[in-house]
Amino acid sequence: MKSSLLLCGALAVSLGVILVAGYPLSPKDEEYVLVNNKCQCVTVTSKFVPSKENPDEEILVRNIRIIVPLQARENISDPLSPLRTTFVYRMSDLCRNCEPAEVELGGVIHQVQQGNSCEEPQTCYTYDRNQCYTSPVPLLYHGQVQHAPAALTPASCFAE
Repeated sequence: MKSSLLLCGALAVSLGVILVAGYPLSPKDEEYVLVNNKCQCVTVTSKFVPSKENPDEEILVRNIRIIVPLQARENISDPLSPLRTTFVYRMSDLCRNCEPAEVELGGVIHQVQQGNSCEEPQTCYTYDRNQCYTSPVPLLYHGQVQHAPAALTPASCFAE
């Protein structure tokens, strides 16, 4: 319990240094989603609430929700790999934005990336339903065993 509180405290402190644009959960809600990482099952939200000490002031409250998948495998594409026992969450990785953007400098438009570690693959603890995952399956064909890829997330693999 103490280590989980330390993790949450460390995440909250590091999040205070990072400024991320968010979007509201619903049109009437004042809570904004800063991070919604489906790959690592993390959602970070923030909202302004009245201060307990001074009701005329509002303070920023951040909520970090981490869902730990208990049956996650070390290699999510291999159902025979051992169960994952270590989950690492770094706010810098969760908040990275690797989408290219266009910036005009000196009258010339340049393509830039806001993230600096976009080449490194992200460790996923569960399936990202927008990504196609496959695993080789042995098939007996004309007396020979051949391995064919089988879709683990069929909806994303065969989407039009």
